Amino acid sequence: MRQQLFVLIVLCLLGATAGCSHKPDYDVLILNGTIVDGSGSPRYQADVGISGDRIVKIGDLKKARAVHTIDARGLVVAPGFIDMLGQSEMIGLIEPRVPSKIHQGITTEVTGEGESIAPLNDALIKDMQPTLNHYHLTADWRTFGEYFKRFERRGMAINLGTFVGATQVREYVLDSENRPPTPEELEKMKSLVADAMKDGALGVSTSLIYSPAIYAKTDELIELAKVAAQFGGLYASHIRNEGDHINEALEEAFRIGREAKIPVEIWHLKVAGKDMWGKMPEVLKKIEDARASGLNVQADQYPYIAAATNLAACMPPWAHEGGNLKMIERLKDKKIRQRIKKEMPVRSDRWESEWYEVNGAHGILISSVLNPKLKPFEGKRIDEIAQLRGDADPMDTVMDLIIEDNAQTGAIYFSMSEADVKDALQKSWVGVDCDYGASNPSGVLADEKPHPRAYGTFPRILGKYVREEKTLSLETAIQKMTSTAASHVGFKDRGLLKAGYFADLTIFNPATVRDRATFEIPHQFPVGIEFVLVNGKIELENGQQTGVLAGRPLFGPGRKQ
Repeated sequence: MRQQLFVLIVLCLLGATAGCSHKPDYDVLILNGTIVDGSGSPRYQADVGISGDRIVKIGDLKKARAVHTIDARGLVVAPGFIDMLGQSEMIGLIEPRVPSKIHQGITTEVTGEGESIAPLNDALIKDMQPTLNHYHLTADWRTFGEYFKRFERRGMAINLGTFVGATQVREYVLDSENRPPTPEELEKMKSLVADAMKDGALGVSTSLIYSPAIYAKTDELIELAKVAAQFGGLYASHIRNEGDHINEALEEAFRIGREAKIPVEIWHLKVAGKDMWGKMPEVLKKIEDARASGLNVQADQYPYIAAATNLAACMPPWAHEGGNLKMIERLKDKKIRQRIKKEMPVRSDRWESEWYEVNGAHGILISSVLNPKLKPFEGKRIDEIAQLRGDADPMDTVMDLIIEDNAQTGAIYFSMSEADVKDALQKSWVGVDCDYGASNPSGVLADEKPHPRAYGTFPRILGKYVREEKTLSLETAIQKMTSTAASHVGFKDRGLLKAGYFADLTIFNPATVRDRATFEIPHQFPVGIEFVLVNGKIELENGQQTGVLAGRPLFGPGRKQ
């Protein structure tokens, strides 16, 4: 009897008997789910079979076998969400699990807003040093190619594609000088863009509201965009003004698109400042008119009424000339401070004043600092901080914080209206972005108080705007989060739940999904996101991260050329 049992076991191991289990049909099998495939088509019931990194079959697979089976009964099975501006290129090297991204259902991030992760030289690395020191990170890359290799060695839970920043190449060549490049300098900038495109950048990007990006003239940007266009890239922009000069800023983006013959992405579309509230329909019509004229232009947004950026964005552009150290020197000069105080609260044709748009000190909340002595001010508004410090003028508080934190202070600006957010959200050509790097409730990333969009952007849309307010249908929301983004950026075989496509999937409970992060307590994961698969590997299982790190760099078309 023992001999017969031994023989049976051996035959089973060899797969030589009909009574033994055969090789599994799939690596992962998702059963009983409601499919929302990202195309905008109506939902339907089906199973999904995955082998390796691809979706192999969608249909009735109840009799199939798999290494790992997920029962998605009562859950929606969708393509993985694509964050159209995520800012995790450096954070991902520090915390490769990128928890706040995976827990939202994000499987792919686009990044590189004006100032990109490369190219780098010694001067740029020196300017980055306070941040590098804070995170105990060494910038051991100079080019995009070297960064992508670092990415692959380290691993990351999500896929990541990045633009090369027009500001980055400008600073590489001109530092922070406020002047046009010489013909020779412009050629150097163009060659840096070409090198980045060959290494796999998605296109060229701008962040024209900030210094030193604001120093660049339109003709300069057209020349850089032409280079990206030669490699099949995209022009993405934080446009020059999002307030009362937004029409001119949009026209600039459209001109760049037309003259460079390149598609355009308007990043984090908004109308900022109380004077502009209610103007979103006019802005949307302007973009739709451009689309109707033949320009390939889309946009993306985050579903919140507050923006987030550096506190130093309150300073006028001339104060930034020469970089952070020069700015800090200026802020120590009493006469210069008086000049800044006159300009901060006034509407300007030359720059967009964040202080003016939020109506002063109460409209700005400090989200993060690097100086440990300033930690007690995180999560507090400027007027409250001024009172705590005994400052008679809150504008002095802003300038002193910039000095004491080496211009590294993060801030949240309450500048938008809910009605405008919802108007943009309903457009099919408007994708979704977090506009924030990955965060984590524990570890080094827990030190700051991020914008709640770092944790809640995608679940907020599914919970608040789909289920509760019915601003969007579920199918439309998923389409915006997936195929709308993938098609515009050019991610091949991603963004749809379709046989042959990469197995990036997000599985969530439509009855419970919602964001939990708030401005006061931002470090809170959403609920309802149950499973996340990246390239066929399970990164989130029953709401818990596995740490597989299956993400990959996603390259632009220039790399193939």
